[in-house]
Amino acid sequence: MPELNYRDAKREDLPGIVDIYNSTVASRMVTADLRPVSVADREKWFADHDPRKRPLWVVENASGEMVGWCSLQSFYGRQAYDATVEVSIYLAPEQRGKGFGKQVLQYCINQAPRFGIKTLLGFIFQHNIPSLQLFYHFGFKDWGLLPDIARLDDCERSLVIVGKRIG
Repeated sequence: MPELNYRDAKREDLPGIVDIYNSTVASRMVTADLRPVSVADREKWFADHDPRKRPLWVVENASGEMVGWCSLQSFYGRQAYDATVEVSIYLAPEQRGKGFGKQVLQYCINQAPRFGIKTLLGFIFQHNIPSLQLFYHFGFKDWGLLPDIARLDDCERSLVIVGKRIG
């Protein structure tokens, strides 16, 4: 398995991050966005990530090419939830299905304690079996189901909340 490198995202990475994110919109499997987003749309989201507390990492191959990104994002925005984060992982289309998701999720799990994180959450559409299997592989459990909460085109979709305590 090729080695991946992780680094804090810089503002100049945002167009690549947005491109990778947008590559998932049409599938209706990964995101509830129905149209691609712009770099301007993601400016506040980018700014909300802090490498000291809520990192956004660029994932690169040995050649330094961006193959994806991952982030730890605050859950619910209240101080009592400070040790809980949502994990997001996005890979470039040509990098999917190569086992990189496992490497990236393992990295997130390993790094989380450095940020005082004790609980990891994933918000995954119920029909996104590959992502659910990825999280289950690492011991995440179903902690909640929001039935038919999203309307993707003409189809209602349910959202599964998976969780894992790490501390």
